[in-house]
Amino acid sequence: MMSYSCKTTLIYISFLLCFVFTACNRNKKVDVSNIPIDVKIERFDQDFDLLRTKPLTPQIAALQNKYGVFYQDFIERIIKIGSTADTNYYKNLHDVFAGKAYTDLKHDVDAAYPNTDKQDAELTDAFRRIKYYYPQKKLPKVYAYISGFQAQTSIGDGYFAIGLDLFLGADSRFYPALVESFPHYISRRFTPDNITPRVMEGIAREDMFPESDQNNSLLSKMIYNGKILYFMDKTMPDVADSIKIGYTAQQIKWCENFKANIWGYFLEENLLYETDFQKIQKYLNEAPFTPGLGDKNDSAPKLAVWTGWQIVKQYMDKHPNVTLPQLMADRDAQKILNESKYRPKNASE
Repeated sequence: MMSYSCKTTLIYISFLLCFVFTACNRNKKVDVSNIPIDVKIERFDQDFDLLRTKPLTPQIAALQNKYGVFYQDFIERIIKIGSTADTNYYKNLHDVFAGKAYTDLKHDVDAAYPNTDKQDAELTDAFRRIKYYYPQKKLPKVYAYISGFQAQTSIGDGYFAIGLDLFLGADSRFYPALVESFPHYISRRFTPDNITPRVMEGIAREDMFPESDQNNSLLSKMIYNGKILYFMDKTMPDVADSIKIGYTAQQIKWCENFKANIWGYFLEENLLYETDFQKIQKYLNEAPFTPGLGDKNDSAPKLAVWTGWQIVKQYMDKHPNVTLPQLMADRDAQKILNESKYRPKNASE
């Protein structure tokens, strides 16, 4: 009897050590320093400003040659001042440069971003990690622009572009006047530290892993969003969870403190398989808090997104042989939930 007990204990200890070793391996940052990618954000905003002082026709030709389709997209879709098919929009260009609004905004962008060295380094590391997991992936060129608060990011054929005027810092003098378009719970994230996470999220959602039209249930949307955030975990291992998901530190803490209650609420309200978007959108969309949960409106928003993230992380912890590409290609949300064995407890329990 003693022999059996000892053997069982040894087996259990061996299994535990194996599990701990596997978990450590999964969470260990991979070395990507030798992957030959170096990102340099190209300052379209500065090149565009040259139109203010140089003859338009040759300078526009130079911009079109350097930036390709992005120039057309910028004129027609971002600042929306006309079609590049003719020269009628030239007058609108003159009006843009003549306005005090442009001068003031350019001043603040130049002050906040005399260079993008920090973002270049962050994106270089993140893009190398994409290449580590997806060696065949063709990565976009990265441009910076001033949009007049029209678009924080833009993705197109071969490029990903960043509206620096919507990353000026939470205390920018411009944002209080834009509160109807960008309430404070949104504009507080308009900081330089958010550039790389928003680029990576945009590449994931819009380019590499667009959401399927068949993702109608709350569960499928939870797992899809959880996978996007897990992809961000693997490609930006040093970025805080709060920045990835867009929470405050207090909202992250609230979710941890009440994760069992959150999960219990979804189950009790029979929400996992609900497909009526009007009923489930408040658990997915940006908001200051989630109505109906928490006291004094202190709950975190988009709780289905956060919960999906926890499910995916737990699933991957329990399946150490599943690679990131295999996870991202797996559209069986029910399987991921079942095999995650997600049974959360509140942080205080």
